[in-house]
Amino acid sequence: MSWPFLVFLLCWLIGMVGTFVPVVPATLIIFAGSLIATLMDGFQPWPDLPFLISFAALTFAVSLIDNFASAWGARRYGGSRQAGWGALIGGLVGIFIPFGLIVGPLAGALIAELVWVRKPPLEALRAAWGTLVGLLTGIAAKFVLHLLLGLFELWRLWRPGAGLLS
Repeated sequence: MSWPFLVFLLCWLIGMVGTFVPVVPATLIIFAGSLIATLMDGFQPWPDLPFLISFAALTFAVSLIDNFASAWGARRYGGSRQAGWGALIGGLVGIFIPFGLIVGPLAGALIAELVWVRKPPLEALRAAWGTLVGLLTGIAAKFVLHLLLGLFELWRLWRPGAGLLS
């Protein structure tokens, strides 16, 4: 294993864990690890530049998944824009409580629907559920994409004969 491989592996593992923490820019951490590893490995315009441009475009696209998924869930189940904001704030608060990644967005969306939108409780619960479904769908999609991007980059950096001291 080489240093670039280990640097990327560390960034990728941090990013994979960060996928489940709302405030951690997991996709950006994985991209930064790839960029640093590519530079450490001796940047070559071909094939590194097209790879990094493609990786940057995928990083931007993956970053949008959360927004689209939660909006899809909220709209699919009748949620409002306020429910989306409530879910986001609830997710951030949820970092500090057990099972907060699930309870936080659900409670935040529910409170937003009940207090600000003034929906009846069953409608508010349905909208909150939809927001949560969207958020969890987005997290699952990001996890799979992070896994695939990381495995590809590890494969690209793998040099069986290279050692840390060579």
